[in-house]
Amino acid sequence: MEEQNQTQTPSPASSAPQAADDALRAQQPGTDAPAGDDVARLTQQVADLEAKAKENYELFLRATAEGENIRRRSQEEVSKAHKFAIENFADNLVPVMDSLQAALADNTGDLKKLREGVELTARQLAAAFERGKIVELNPVGEKFDPHRHQAISMVPSEQEPNTVVNVLQRGYMIAERVLRPALVTVSAPR
Repeated sequence: MEEQNQTQTPSPASSAPQAADDALRAQQPGTDAPAGDDVARLTQQVADLEAKAKENYELFLRATAEGENIRRRSQEEVSKAHKFAIENFADNLVPVMDSLQAALADNTGDLKKLREGVELTARQLAAAFERGKIVELNPVGEKFDPHRHQAISMVPSEQEPNTVVNVLQRGYMIAERVLRPALVTVSAPR
């Protein structure tokens, strides 16, 4: 029963001979068989239509293959981007490690020189953070924000309630996303 309800769509190649048959039948009754030039013309039309169908099929196959290649290349690029995304940031941290190792190798015992080296290293690290778009959160005096701050305690203060009074550990954000919340003490309501 299902087979009777299904309609079949002729392919472009099979519709060409059908068109030729229809043209032959359409000739008026009582006339002789079609002339040789009509058969040749119809045969040529069939050949042209079959060639066009073959060309379109080849174009379809090429477009399908190109789409698959684009999809595969895109997946590879995303995979490489994930794999090597930190490479630039790591490149910025290498000089910081060099400075730390130089400080550890110093045996002079000069505390002033050691302090200067640590300050230089801290500046190098801050510059690497800046290039990596890592922003430090030091929210003293700001309103407490539970998305960016983590309150450790509440202390009596002259400041407005729920204001950050002291930062115990600075927080960091990367690209508007909290990497680590700042550990803070907050002013208590009076």
